[in-house]
Amino acid sequence: MVECEYCGAAFDDEAAYLEHLGDEHAGELGPIDQRRVESARDDGDERVPIAALLSGVAVLVVLVVAIWFFFLTGGNGVEGVDAEPTGLEDDPLDEHGDDEWISQVETFESNGAEHRSGEVDYERDPPLSGPHWDGTVAAGFYTETPQLEELVHTLEHGAVVIYYDPATLSDEEEASLRAWSSNYQGTWQSVVVAPNPNDDPRGDYVLTAWTHRLVLEDYDAEAVHAFASEYLGRGPENPVR
Repeated sequence: MVECEYCGAAFDDEAAYLEHLGDEHAGELGPIDQRRVESARDDGDERVPIAALLSGVAVLVVLVVAIWFFFLTGGNGVEGVDAEPTGLEDDPLDEHGDDEWISQVETFESNGAEHRSGEVDYERDPPLSGPHWDGTVAAGFYTETPQLEELVHTLEHGAVVIYYDPATLSDEEEASLRAWSSNYQGTWQSVVVAPNPNDDPRGDYVLTAWTHRLVLEDYDAEAVHAFASEYLGRGPENPVR
């Protein structure tokens, strides 16, 4: 207990006592007590911004966690957290693809391979061969379709380009497709995944290589493995398998 030397009132702690001195005995205080009261008030003023700062930091932490959670789940609820590749994406490619799938592949004559500038009107959508630009498309999962003229050049390099329908793509399918595009990054054997530019595709997934096409109504990682085994790295410009 602290007892007031001016009026005899008792207080539980020093802070309450100094507040009492400032409120009740301001005109009576000696120099030492005056400094003690002013110092206590200055400390109290500093605590307010610190508390506000700590409160702001807490809000920021909550916001960062919320943003992290949103992107971790793909902005689509908790389902995205559990989405994982099938495992087939990590299996070595076979010398040739399983005939169950390769027998369904459509093969077309080449429409040429010359380089040119300007837009190209391709016979098929998405295209499988034909004139194209000098540039190529890097391996990866795309949410917007890259330039077709560069995708065709990428096919000529030996790439497999997989087209998907964004409206039907599930978290699990996206995880598998992202794994394919991450595992095959080479200049001459890359996997590119992009939205289908065809407004009326025959299936939700279209697997393409130079002059070859496999249309899938539903996603199947075994079909991708078979198609990649048969055609990846075997483009006409520089076959590496």
